[in-house]
Amino acid sequence: MATRQKKNKAVRRALAVGAGLATAGALVAALPAGASDTKGGGGYGHGRYVDVQLLSFNDLHGNLEPPTGSAGRLTHLNEDGTTKTIEGVGGVEYLATHLRQARQGHPYSVTAAAGDMIGASPLVSGLFHDEPTIEALNKLKLDVSSVGNHEFDEGARELARIQNGGCHPTEGCFEEGRTFEGADFPYLAANVTDEKTGRPMLDPYFVWEKDGVRIGFIGVTLEGTANIVSAEGIKGLKFGDEVETINKYAKVLERKGVKSIVALLHEGGAPASGAYNYDCDSPGPGDGISGPIVDIAKNVTPQVDALVTGHTHQAYACTIKDPAGKPRTVTSAASFGKLYTDTTLTYDRRSKDIVRTAVASANHVVTRDVDPADDMSDLIKRYKALAAPISGRPVGHISASIDNPQPDPKDPAIGIERPLGNLIADAQLEAMAPADKGGAQLALMNPGGIRMPLTYAQSNGEGDGVVTYGEAYNVQPFTNMMWAVDLTGAQLITTLQQQVSGANLGSPKILQVSKNFTYTLDLTKTGADRIVVDSVRLNGEAIDPAKTYRVAMNEFLTGGGDGFAVLKEHKNKLVGSSDLDVFTAYLGAHSSASAPLAPPALGRITIVK
Repeated sequence: MATRQKKNKAVRRALAVGAGLATAGALVAALPAGASDTKGGGGYGHGRYVDVQLLSFNDLHGNLEPPTGSAGRLTHLNEDGTTKTIEGVGGVEYLATHLRQARQGHPYSVTAAAGDMIGASPLVSGLFHDEPTIEALNKLKLDVSSVGNHEFDEGARELARIQNGGCHPTEGCFEEGRTFEGADFPYLAANVTDEKTGRPMLDPYFVWEKDGVRIGFIGVTLEGTANIVSAEGIKGLKFGDEVETINKYAKVLERKGVKSIVALLHEGGAPASGAYNYDCDSPGPGDGISGPIVDIAKNVTPQVDALVTGHTHQAYACTIKDPAGKPRTVTSAASFGKLYTDTTLTYDRRSKDIVRTAVASANHVVTRDVDPADDMSDLIKRYKALAAPISGRPVGHISASIDNPQPDPKDPAIGIERPLGNLIADAQLEAMAPADKGGAQLALMNPGGIRMPLTYAQSNGEGDGVVTYGEAYNVQPFTNMMWAVDLTGAQLITTLQQQVSGANLGSPKILQVSKNFTYTLDLTKTGADRIVVDSVRLNGEAIDPAKTYRVAMNEFLTGGGDGFAVLKEHKNKLVGSSDLDVFTAYLGAHSSASAPLAPPALGRITIVK
């Protein structure tokens, strides 16, 4: 098997149609240059038009096992305008079955992804640096994926290893006699370039071909990736403008005779409804969706026939007009493998282009009422057995599920203050409050660092309230180090304002705050004015702009992550334990089987709407 996989990679590289691309200096290992792959062959079939099935998904984040709690739910919009909740969706065992069933009867079928396949992953994948997820995607027959910001969680060197294979540089191989072979599919990173040479660090595009039908894929991540990943791992890399990059490589593909083009873009939007089947083309094309993807789609060259997007974890299948005023399909399949998108691209053999008027697309639920794929089940069992000595260790007890609600387009107040966010912030404050640990007076936690809820009752029937190390890991998989730093009161207020302004104006990043730190968020206003400055208090006393406060936060935030530039101005840092260690220690100290921890009350952020 290993020999055959290596041979396939060699063939793919030999078939590359792109110009030779140098690596990003010493940043990454040599990666395959160019971008072509031949699928199938032998004969051209009959008829002028060919329906090509494009199956796509995004933001899997290593969720091999079925996601639990709110992470495993979808909202369905009924014909009468009411909604219902669909429980128990997702899981790679079921995604594999659905994709394999969907491909039946479609001789021309290509599977693509729009980034964040790995990173921020549950323990069964994250503990092994996401090698299990790459193995699963290989088994899924994924043809191509763009990178997302989370592909850079462990830095550019590690992403190179994920693509090319090889044992982990410090932890080695995880199973005796088994070497990680890397991804059988190309990761595309057209807008991630070496600052010195300007050349992409990975393939910029890929050409899928079968029986003379050729479709080009251009892959980019969001331009703001550098603001939401650790700076250390991406030194020497530049993240370029999405539109400029896509338009550049669309011309390259056109010159090579590839006229059918799909952009895989790890950036997205927010539909007006959180229902996966909401019609975001009502009353007209793209009228029901907002966010960065709208402006991008309106400016990407008409040479591109469809955009597969991600990053926002939303579900939509819209049409947004291109610069020529022609409707163009733009899709996203939520996250965690809960949905997949099935798009029909009608290919004209004569023009070698997609007939846009014939493009149809829809999202489909990954239900668990189908037989799980045996090969995926075996893979999960194998890695769970390796992880068992660590993952099954009890670290605490809860009396009920402690949720992590996500933003809801229908109600902007939802997802602002989260019970699990309050719990984590309190844990961080307690760990960093002692004088010899940092002397913290308050703690701030970024919402994106909270990946899963703590679920009391699992879908498999487990419901004893025991929190295992594996479950805690799934909540905080980044293992960022905790810092205690000096910030002035003025900087604290600016931090709160940057939640809803600047880089976060269109997509607020509301920090979770520790107990006794309170303020009012006025949703009737816009930008920085949403923060009612006079309401910001610590232990009941107004924040003094001239005073210095000790603040606990993770290293991602102290580096200015998530658009909080002011946090980089901190002083007098003291580094503590990892956020995961702090979280598990708090659970152990504040709960037992006879006295389980209850979900924290809300009310730290007063919302005006």
